[in-house]
Amino acid sequence: MMLIRPITEQDHDALWQIARMTGVGFSSLQPDPDMVQKKLDWAVNSFRAEKPLEEAYYLFVMEDTKTEKVVGVCGIESAVGLKDPWYNYKVNTQVHASRELDVYTRIKTLTLCSDYTGHSELCTLFLTPEYRKSSNGHLLSKCRFLFMAAHEPRFDDNIIAELRGFSDEDGESPFWEALGRHFFAVDFVEADQQVSRGKSFIAELMPRNPIYSNLLPAKAQSVIGQTHQDTVPARKLLESEGFRYTGYIDIFDGGPVLETRPRDIRAIRDSRRYRVRVHDFVDTDETVWLMANSHFRNFRCMAGQLSFEGLESVNISQKQAEALKVRDGDELRVVPLFNPQRNNYQ
Repeated sequence: MMLIRPITEQDHDALWQIARMTGVGFSSLQPDPDMVQKKLDWAVNSFRAEKPLEEAYYLFVMEDTKTEKVVGVCGIESAVGLKDPWYNYKVNTQVHASRELDVYTRIKTLTLCSDYTGHSELCTLFLTPEYRKSSNGHLLSKCRFLFMAAHEPRFDDNIIAELRGFSDEDGESPFWEALGRHFFAVDFVEADQQVSRGKSFIAELMPRNPIYSNLLPAKAQSVIGQTHQDTVPARKLLESEGFRYTGYIDIFDGGPVLETRPRDIRAIRDSRRYRVRVHDFVDTDETVWLMANSHFRNFRCMAGQLSFEGLESVNISQKQAEALKVRDGDELRVVPLFNPQRNNYQ
């Protein structure tokens, strides 16, 4: 059984091992001991705080209950850019036209901006390679939506997901090589490590004027808004849930920023609350359901099968109830794991 729960101090070693697997471009979790400890402390304090932190970091782990091994992580930041600036490029279109010369040209421009200041962000999604199967990826990503649904006041009415951009087999980013390197004079790996510690230095070095994309090499132009091959499934999953690309990209690798509103996310919009009925045996159909309790510090989420009793109750097994920390009469939020209106991806 795969179970989602908030991270704890005891998960430090597991988080460190995952950080060592993430690879170039995964700036939200780098193999840096100080960064890992800082992320862990921030997350633990966010769950312990008596009042919601202005910039809270809710980090969850996926645990294989059979082996008690942590096999994945995912997170939500309640707000970005409130203390340190949050930068992106906005991709706009400039038109250059002359009737006399019979010229009409549309050119993409990149403008440095902080338009997403205050937005909530989905972040730090990583599943260890041996567990990238079955519906584990869907559970790990979508569990955050049921947490948001249960604790709506803790999040902004706009949410983003900044996805890793394209880089080649050697870890080089064509977008960075064509643009960022000219202002930072370091390779992409070093810049990625630096931004993981903070983005405030960007304002000091990046150009403030719009950049004409047609001045960049063709290879760099072609990856604007494109996703790293390992992140393509995550992008398709988010798009199937209601996220969309609106022309904002990461300033380092050109990766896309997807955005939506919580109420437009399928798993939030279509989820319903039911009363729990616990049984030794539950006769179920083949539908896989995403189910989560309504707790905060003891939040639990899993995917599995269940059955309905009338319009107000769901039947689950004793084993499921113990994992979800619910009893007869408690509340459970439920939604189909897969969007029935869209193709789904493992």
